Amino acid sequence: MDRSSHPRSRRFAPVVAVAAAAALTLAGCSSSSGGKKSEEGAANASAGKATTPRMTVALVTHQAPGDTFWDTVRKGAEAAAAKDNIKLVYSADPNAGNQANLVQNAIDQKVDGIAVTLAKPDALKGVIGKAEKAGIPVVGLNSGLSDWKKLNLLEFFGQDESVAGEAFGKKLNEVGAKKVLCVMQEQGNVGLTQRCDGVAKTFEGKVDPQNVNGTDMPSVKSTITAKLKQDPSIDYVVTLGAPFALTAVQSVSDAGSKAKVATFDLNKDLIKAIKNDSIQFAVDQQPYLQGYLAVDGLWLYKNNGNYSGGGEQPVLTGPAFVDKSNVDKIGEFAAKGTR
Repeated sequence: MDRSSHPRSRRFAPVVAVAAAAALTLAGCSSSSGGKKSEEGAANASAGKATTPRMTVALVTHQAPGDTFWDTVRKGAEAAAAKDNIKLVYSADPNAGNQANLVQNAIDQKVDGIAVTLAKPDALKGVIGKAEKAGIPVVGLNSGLSDWKKLNLLEFFGQDESVAGEAFGKKLNEVGAKKVLCVMQEQGNVGLTQRCDGVAKTFEGKVDPQNVNGTDMPSVKSTITAKLKQDPSIDYVVTLGAPFALTAVQSVSDAGSKAKVATFDLNKDLIKAIKNDSIQFAVDQQPYLQGYLAVDGLWLYKNNGNYSGGGEQPVLTGPAFVDKSNVDKIGEFAAKGTR
């Protein structure tokens, strides 16, 4: 399909790199990896060593302090930026209003593209519209699969959280679970809600949702511990992020519970926990791939008019299960911080 005929094409016309972009300063940290200089590789951009004009891309997420999941997203984004001669500027805030302000900062600095997560899409609708008016292409990643088209984003890279939750529920049936505690670390995050709802849709037992303050890990630990002591019939704790799974293992021990732990998302410490049976399995949505594809997608759009999924379908990066059967292979990559 001719891009010019697409309803988003007129609004997301490629923008010209701004000379002042090198001085860009946003709340957050700029990637020190920058981009490969043209003399380091061949002139053929399709060979993976771009000699195209320098771009600046802002990656704005809802990362909470201490959530190591986002380190992997960022590594993927930095790898794409290095390949594509892109200056990557990363910033994050779990508060949706503050995240919207970070997107506005990127617009004010006239970046060439924005990659953004949509954990709370309503709060970002207005500022994404401003990016559109400024001619800055915006892609979504990780959170917001149900809303990216409504907000007129160019592309989306991530996992269908409802589908992932449903797959998780079926897995719980297979292992014989009867009652699960589904721990949500950020109230109002649509992706987390979709995960728990998906589990409840296919799980044949009972799901007990539990909100916790994900920015306060001691509080997370005490809340889970108290819940397990209160209800010894809970036989599985389902967490929605790797750090919370590792904390849940401590809660199970403190509560004297026989419950097992399973989770969404990975990190290298979680790989060790699967190997030693303290965590049964995890769903991997490939965060490295999400960050990489989001940044690379913006480069491809600017330099070759490409748009993954035709602007109509998301690019799915998950779900995939990691358990004892494949943890050794996945662990090789997790040890490097890329899975």
